[in-house]
Amino acid sequence: MSQDVAINPNTGEQPEKMDLRSHDIAAERVCELLRLFPEIRTEAGKLDFERLRLALGESVDVGKERYGMNWPGKADCFKTIQTPSVATLRPCSKESVNWDSTENLIIEGDNLEVLKLLQKSYLGKVKMVFIDPPYNTGNDFIYPDNYSESLHTYLEYTGQTDAEGRKFNTNTDADGRFHSKWMNMMYPRLYLARNLLRDDGVIFISIDDQEYDNLRKLCNEVFGEENFLATCIWQHSVQPKGYSGTFSVHHNYLLVYQKSTDFMLCDLERTEEHNKNYSNPDNDPNGDWRSGDVRNALYRPNLIYDISTPSGKSIKPPPNGWRWSKDTLNAKIRTGEIIFSADETRIIRKIYLKTLEGRTPETILFGKNVGTTRDAATELKDLFGDDVPFDTPKPTSLIKHMCSLAGVSADDIVLDFFAGSGSTAHAVLSLNAADSGRRRFILAQLPEPTGRNDYPTIADVCKERVRRVIKGLNDEESGTLGMRKGEKPNHGFRVYELAESNFTEWDARMEQDAETLQKQMELHVEHIRDGRSAEDILYELLLKSGFPLTTPIEKKTLAGKTVHAIAGGMLMICLEGELTLELIRAIADAKPERVVLLDAGFAKNDQLKANAVQTFRTKGVTSFKTV
Repeated sequence: MSQDVAINPNTGEQPEKMDLRSHDIAAERVCELLRLFPEIRTEAGKLDFERLRLALGESVDVGKERYGMNWPGKADCFKTIQTPSVATLRPCSKESVNWDSTENLIIEGDNLEVLKLLQKSYLGKVKMVFIDPPYNTGNDFIYPDNYSESLHTYLEYTGQTDAEGRKFNTNTDADGRFHSKWMNMMYPRLYLARNLLRDDGVIFISIDDQEYDNLRKLCNEVFGEENFLATCIWQHSVQPKGYSGTFSVHHNYLLVYQKSTDFMLCDLERTEEHNKNYSNPDNDPNGDWRSGDVRNALYRPNLIYDISTPSGKSIKPPPNGWRWSKDTLNAKIRTGEIIFSADETRIIRKIYLKTLEGRTPETILFGKNVGTTRDAATELKDLFGDDVPFDTPKPTSLIKHMCSLAGVSADDIVLDFFAGSGSTAHAVLSLNAADSGRRRFILAQLPEPTGRNDYPTIADVCKERVRRVIKGLNDEESGTLGMRKGEKPNHGFRVYELAESNFTEWDARMEQDAETLQKQMELHVEHIRDGRSAEDILYELLLKSGFPLTTPIEKKTLAGKTVHAIAGGMLMICLEGELTLELIRAIADAKPERVVLLDAGFAKNDQLKANAVQTFRTKGVTSFKTV
């Protein structure tokens, strides 16, 4: 936990202890409130809401009854959001593809903890989120029974700790809190995902009728009702199914919310099929055109007026009035944008093809255009053969369509924290292959058992699918797409696994008897967990220092010791167990902005530690921390 630099009268100043928790959202909100309203600070450093109410005046609703959504467990959702994670993400380079060159991530673990751990490094950096969460059908919803201990439950579920009776399980509709449990699962994840979105970012969420209504209300609260863009209806199948007496359901929904009004919905590309209704029957010099609607959608009294024709006839307005004011309409008649029919009984509006840069997105997504579940199954079959290891993938064409609407381009990041079989990664890689782009993906997937020996978990299916996609793309691209001689296709992904921090922490949940306390104290003295490598520790410090997991790292030798230079030397990390004054000076001479060292490296030499503080300060190091 972070603490202010302390002055020791005998040894001088001490470095700051590094905070090994994920981003503290509650503390950040408090700081922002105090920055805006310093007068609400109490003597104990807390917030005085009465003063805040006075400062805001009539803007505060003090009524006891107001419109809103509530459910059992909602208060615990906020506690969960506000509780930082003390976990880490361990690098798994052997499971990865092109570790050194890729910026794509596949993270195996509970997505709640993963989203917390990504807050420092990826805050406000994600262009688009696409998720296909559990639909809460009664047999596909995995959740921690002990909701307040997500990390511990996950570790037990994956066999990383001894089981204590907690488990992940299905949420059956026989449970009296069936919908509440689903909302308790979704709310904090949506909240954390919003933090990761850029101001011009957008989220697409796939859902069916079971939880559509609840999801819409959750999103209105998390993203703001004013940021709702659309409910798209996706025709996921075309063949009738089911039994007589019931509807054959052929659709799911895609809820679309923007982060803010900075988001711009993109038009879609036009094809010859879209232009086939445009022609030029009257040799208009402005080119091909089609007729457009001239009626107003809503009743407007000021748009109710008669139109005089060239021969003196009168054309009555439609029930809601014309689309334009009288002056605007007459101007369009003069320019020829609006013409009269041959019998002068109606007006015709011309929409010119040359004025259209793209095609307006529509809320009905037909399977023939964006893919169906059958197409998605075929994609997996093409990769794995007949023995497909996953039942409910999304078609990559649907996700690529969302990327087009969101304007995902260049090296934008796409996040999917219910990754399933990896359709989102497949879509992003395919888009990059088509235009030589460098879009990046971050996937998170729980290692949910599949019951198979070849791919024991869904996370294994996801990783293997992406490996096979990359192999296929590499085979296709070798010598094609204008690649320079000797250049290799830039496809790959890094795998990280959710785990307990590499550093042991004081466990306040343990019994407070003498023997247990003694063991806790021993762990605190040698506080690096057994079996953890220098690479494990390095990436935890990288992540919790606020650097993305794919930040370039250069290994250097200074004063005979190994030092890691992060982001071109902005951050220097040394994991040596024996630090020297020569090493301290060598690191300082490299002029990094920040330095992190192992506290154990000072071997209780407070004199050396005090010298390090002064040396780094003299050389302009703005942050020196130990762990």
